[in-house]
Amino acid sequence: MELKNKVIAITGAAQGLGLAMAQSFAEAGANVALIDMQEDVVKAAADSISALGVKAMGYALDVTDEAAVELAFAQIAQDFGQLNGLINSAGIMRDGMLLKVKEGKVVSKMSKQQFQSVMDVNVTGTFLCSREAATQMIQTNSHGVIINLSSVSRGGNMGQTNYSASKSAVATMTVSWAKELARFNIRTGCIAPGLVNTAMAAQMRPEMRDKFLASVPAGRLADVAELGHAAKFIFENDYFTGRTLELDGGTRV
Repeated sequence: MELKNKVIAITGAAQGLGLAMAQSFAEAGANVALIDMQEDVVKAAADSISALGVKAMGYALDVTDEAAVELAFAQIAQDFGQLNGLINSAGIMRDGMLLKVKEGKVVSKMSKQQFQSVMDVNVTGTFLCSREAATQMIQTNSHGVIINLSSVSRGGNMGQTNYSASKSAVATMTVSWAKELARFNIRTGCIAPGLVNTAMAAQMRPEMRDKFLASVPAGRLADVAELGHAAKFIFENDYFTGRTLELDGGTRV
């Protein structure tokens, strides 16, 4: 797919990785719809991207709210006249052990809310946004691409029952949708990064960060620009669909 003049929606786009991807696609000539819960911030981000000479609009949205997601994607299609892509970048982490045991007794458990909150945003949010993006792609007769953000943690990681499960789920949904949506000229892709150099990574305790870096053959964190490059590859290569692109510097969890 040629990106110039295409319309790409990106969730979690007010800051961090989502914003970096929006900037990367705008620099390639794509028009972008930025989606995030923070209304003032996402509107300001859209204004800054408009300075690159493309159309950019911000939409305040809770991706777990089904009715709101339906309305938002219908509005995006109306505002831009088409929809050619979606990048599901919105996601949260609520790490914790399944159980904490002290002197042979269980002293605490991962709560249902801690588990469910991650599944709601990372899985249900991805499902709802992808379903509505695909709906608008079909109804506007737009060839399209849907990219999900997974993680190296999808293979299972200590202290990340909820996060690992959610990132495994979005990778498998990518495969299902590739098979279902191909007849509508919609492709899918998934990117599974290791730790990315964002504000979230900067909040890690130094000893945890050093321990993680020691496990990365590349010896550093991923740069947000490298994830943007990976996403553009998936969009631009018309034979790529239904697969996960690992971008983890050689890390294996």
